[in-house]
Amino acid sequence: MPDLATYGLPLLFALGLWWFSTGLILWLVRLPRQHRPAVLTGATLLLAIALIAIVGTAGDTSAAAGYHAFAAALAAWGWHELVFLLGLVTGPRKTALRPGASGAERFRQATAAIAYHEIALAATAGLLFMLTWGAENQVAAWTFFALFFSRLSAKLNLFLGVPHFADELMPDHLLHLRSYFAVRAINPLFPLSVTAITVAAALTLAAAWHPGTAPIAVAGQICIAGLLLLAAIEHWFMVLPIRDAALWRWAAGRTAPVPAAPIDTDTTRFEPRPTPAAGSG
Repeated sequence: MPDLATYGLPLLFALGLWWFSTGLILWLVRLPRQHRPAVLTGATLLLAIALIAIVGTAGDTSAAAGYHAFAAALAAWGWHELVFLLGLVTGPRKTALRPGASGAERFRQATAAIAYHEIALAATAGLLFMLTWGAENQVAAWTFFALFFSRLSAKLNLFLGVPHFADELMPDHLLHLRSYFAVRAINPLFPLSVTAITVAAALTLAAAWHPGTAPIAVAGQICIAGLLLLAAIEHWFMVLPIRDAALWRWAAGRTAPVPAAPIDTDTTRFEPRPTPAAGSG
């Protein structure tokens, strides 16, 4: 049986890279506007390098190739997160939810607020599967898909209603998106989401633990399982009074916590919160 490092190192690698890359993106987004051209240029160059690395390691079955593919997928994901948080790729709707909108109209407006971002993510996931189709190393494609699936689940739960959300990490120019969030004790999708993500993580870990699993599969599957476990934990943060935003306080540039919104179990409307102190950039 492989030693503990065989399983522990990929998990630590995934958690550490996820934490640092998320904080780095939050920090870059809050730089003064004059730095944005350089930030976008550097991020786009990193995206190009990541895509080249994904293609270059597609036929490599070593554990190192699994780490490289995982990191490249996070770099590609990070580019999308950066341009979204900068407000460059969001959706055709740039304003808050129309007062009184509900049902299908509320869903239509919420979708229009982030449609371009979702389409870009889906297109990139398809591209990564296409680039590695039939190859031994598909860690990058499955990493990106796990992130996409988890984020989509989180957005749907925010739309349907949860008692807590880390909106203090949102840049000022995206604060209108809070109007599309609903405040509820819980919604019917939440237990299904958490269960699906947790089961996916368990099955991925079980596959990596199986004797005779190739080194690349062990490294890649444990990294992906780590992301899925993090996604499950982040979902629980939506219903527990725990502010996960504290993990990136060093990068977010905001120290004052946003007061919790009142819970309304009978409606999906958004209860306004006091606007947090403005961040830089």
